[in-house]
Amino acid sequence: MASNKDSFGRTLFIVVGLCLICSIFVSGAAVMLKPTQAENKLLDKQKYILQAANLVNLKAAPLSKSQIQDTYGKYIQAKVIDLKSGEFVDSIDGNTFDQEKAARDLKSSFVPENDIASVRRVANHAVVYLVHDDQGAVKTVILPIKGYGLWSTMFAFLALDPDMNTIQNLIYYDFTGSGETPGLGGEVQNPKWIAKWEGKKLFDEQGNLAITVTKNPAVASTQYGVDALSGATLTSKGVQHSLTFWLGEEGFASFIEKARNGGLS
Repeated sequence: MASNKDSFGRTLFIVVGLCLICSIFVSGAAVMLKPTQAENKLLDKQKYILQAANLVNLKAAPLSKSQIQDTYGKYIQAKVIDLKSGEFVDSIDGNTFDQEKAARDLKSSFVPENDIASVRRVANHAVVYLVHDDQGAVKTVILPIKGYGLWSTMFAFLALDPDMNTIQNLIYYDFTGSGETPGLGGEVQNPKWIAKWEGKKLFDEQGNLAITVTKNPAVASTQYGVDALSGATLTSKGVQHSLTFWLGEEGFASFIEKARNGGLS
């Protein structure tokens, strides 16, 4: 009997020891890999900003790390704005400001009254990206937007002409959660659907938000309409709700107004 007890004790000791060693190894690897993961995440984000700005073609050829960083550094200026006033906040670095982290902090965020995009909390400040040409003039303004689709929160970059009304691009780059269904909601990343947004207008002549994701061909053919995704009704509604929220009073409305009145210079 003593032998059996000793055998069980040794087995238990070995199991516990192995678990401890494995946990130390996994924890250590996670800590060491965290800076690399953060760098890769930032690089991936910059890549999609460049795509939204029409500075790279991600389908043509893979881009090296230096190509992404050099092009981004040359043409893109990340600026932080106060959502309520629409003013630039020069005291905060747009390259290091974490908008998602700020949105989780009760002191630096608010609960929107009309949360049509299901964002839950919104940071008081937001990053916008000014795209300059070789002469230094602003040729594109990129607004980060997000909203819930079918299964997940969908993040996108909305690229606009300096008139803050004409769409250049709408690039979806991240799905937090289980992701949208491939071939259905995931079609927001289809180049053919992305191309439908170019040249569309956000606001009508009275200044009302008019852009509409619709199944009605007559409306989709106008300057304010875009074809809804076939078979992905809820994801299409998610896109519409994201635009409605972020272009509204609790989103970028104040910034858009100031930008139209010379606020980009």
